Amino acid sequence: MKVLIIEDEKHASDRLVRLLREADPSIEVCNVLGSVESSVNWFLTNPRPDLIFMDIQLEDGLCFEIYDAIALDTPVIFTTAYNEYTLKAFKVNSVDYLLKPVATDDLSHSLEKFSNLHRTFVNVDNIGEMVQQMMPKTKERFLIRIGEHIRSVPVSSIHCFFIEDKCVFANVAVNKNYPLDYSLERIESMINAAVFFRINRNYIVHFDAITDMVIYSSNRLKISVDTLPGKEQLIVSRERIAAFRRWIDR
Repeated sequence: MKVLIIEDEKHASDRLVRLLREADPSIEVCNVLGSVESSVNWFLTNPRPDLIFMDIQLEDGLCFEIYDAIALDTPVIFTTAYNEYTLKAFKVNSVDYLLKPVATDDLSHSLEKFSNLHRTFVNVDNIGEMVQQMMPKTKERFLIRIGEHIRSVPVSSIHCFFIEDKCVFANVAVNKNYPLDYSLERIESMINAAVFFRINRNYIVHFDAITDMVIYSSNRLKISVDTLPGKEQLIVSRERIAAFRRWIDR
């Protein structure tokens, strides 16, 4: 099996190479790359490996930029020190998601998981496509209740999801907020992370619904959503500001 490692920290890549050889001496590490640019250039001139181990935060950006630059359907196991990208990772042929420092048992389990998938779908020409088909699909509609009536609302028409008085609501127009029977965490796992972002504990906003962004104290941002007049809580939390800036500037 040929494995490619995309990791910008040498001690982490050296450790991963060692653990892979210990787990399976037949594994061939065909290269170790440390940036988005070098990875894109490598894929343009080399055959695809069987499996990729990929760090998320590279020296020149997020690894997801690789997927923006080229069509890549090779199965990937993500290795990262952060867990904030779990949902996004599973939208791109992800077999597993390992937190650093990678533990020997976790690595063995991931390799076994990949091996089982490969054996199960040995007759499938495109293993990457198979993996993606197994990933959860994003939700397209939510059922809302308006009095005694039930209505199906496309996710694309929802401006914001938010919590108020311990209830979760979907905002579809000015002062039109409808309760949903899901937690905000559950909703976050069901919607497209490319167009929705959870700015703090209480709000998930749609990219197209953001009408203004104002610098707030301590390099934070306050955003405006016109369909939520009078809301003063639309502040990107400090721990999410870096990810929000990357999301808004993709």
